[in-house]
Amino acid sequence: MTALLLGVTACGSDGRSSATAAETPAAKHSALTGTADKTAKNTLADLVVLPRGYVADPGSLTGAFTATSYLNTWSADPAVDRALLLNAAFVEGYRATRLSPDKKKRYTVQLFKTGSATKAQALQDGLWKQDTHDHPFALPNALSDANVQYDGAADQSVAVAEASLAIGEIVVEFTVREAAALGTALTPDTGLITTLVKDQRTRLTAPSN
Repeated sequence: MTALLLGVTACGSDGRSSATAAETPAAKHSALTGTADKTAKNTLADLVVLPRGYVADPGSLTGAFTATSYLNTWSADPAVDRALLLNAAFVEGYRATRLSPDKKKRYTVQLFKTGSATKAQALQDGLWKQDTHDHPFALPNALSDANVQYDGAADQSVAVAEASLAIGEIVVEFTVREAAALGTALTPDTGLITTLVKDQRTRLTAPSN
């Protein structure tokens, strides 16, 4: 599909697109685990919940993204994702990454604002089905998966916990990854994902939103 998708003027990046990082936290929300990112250029920045104690990831900047920057930077299948975003009437996106204090775990959260709640459900389903998810764990009203994978490029084991949440017109994707040498006993951090999904749901369903 060749239709060009338009988004907001700012864009996020891991180094391949020109993003403005938004690493300064706003005021803490006592009902939440972490803080909400703050930027005037993207309405989703105020809605992101981040894990308390995790630090900025210098290798993967936080910021807004358009459909084009998402397809060019993070999409594993741009042709499929272009169609999904077009069908969802994609409005804007926001991505944040954080590292655990010991730098062993990387947390990534992505928000996609769509044209409606129905379109959000369709986008959530389409994005989730692109990968194999054979190991769901107990996570009410959200999609989930946790497994240990082999990373052939790095010759490492990687523990991955993932979740996907659709609230109203917004889809949120969560990932926690931890890599270690082969033979290391790794356990996906489903506890962190579970807490953050709960807190993100609270944030998105707050009366002010």
